[in-house]
Amino acid sequence: MFKRLFGSDDKTPAAPGLAEVRNITVGRTVSLDPLAWRRLGDETRFALDRDALEITAQGVIALDGGQYVHRFYTDDHVMLQAMSDDAEGRAAYDFTLFTPWTSAYPPGERERRLWSDRLSEPIFDGAAEDLPAYPRLWFAESDARQPPVTLWESIYDDRAATTPYARIFQTCMLYARELAGGRELMLALEMQPEGGETTHEIMIGIPLEMAEFSA
Repeated sequence: MFKRLFGSDDKTPAAPGLAEVRNITVGRTVSLDPLAWRRLGDETRFALDRDALEITAQGVIALDGGQYVHRFYTDDHVMLQAMSDDAEGRAAYDFTLFTPWTSAYPPGERERRLWSDRLSEPIFDGAAEDLPAYPRLWFAESDARQPPVTLWESIYDDRAATTPYARIFQTCMLYARELAGGRELMLALEMQPEGGETTHEIMIGIPLEMAEFSA
């Protein structure tokens, strides 16, 4: 999904509009504390084979309520995400780390409708993807069916870029299950890149404390 950034220089300042969140941006390396996921033990489906992430792409989503979602990607689609009340990410909070679980191309409109129906239910039955059931985290206060959230993400792969190289329309829902060692997240989404093919994605995630990562 994301192209590698060659010849990056960590001393290059971020371009106007390309946020640095706790010093994280394209071309930087993020160090992780493996205890963030090891504390979940054998129950979790989250798995990561390293404690450092090379950031090669960066995404930003402007939400209707004035908040921003900042996303930082590796070449193998590991995603570090942060929320912020400002576009620059100066006061970021709610950090999460996601790894890909499945990715599929829906063959037709019927499959897309079925996927949307699954994302509308209060519990996601993950048996088809070899996953357990996940209760909905968004709109968790209601057991009624809820249409998934839609948003646009702009993706950059160059710290000096002033325009994104890709824009992706997403239809998504966030889920969570409580484990003995903490919370495990699951993000299910349909991705429609401008000029590209639609895919259905599932990512498994964990919350991150600020002390559990640095760049």
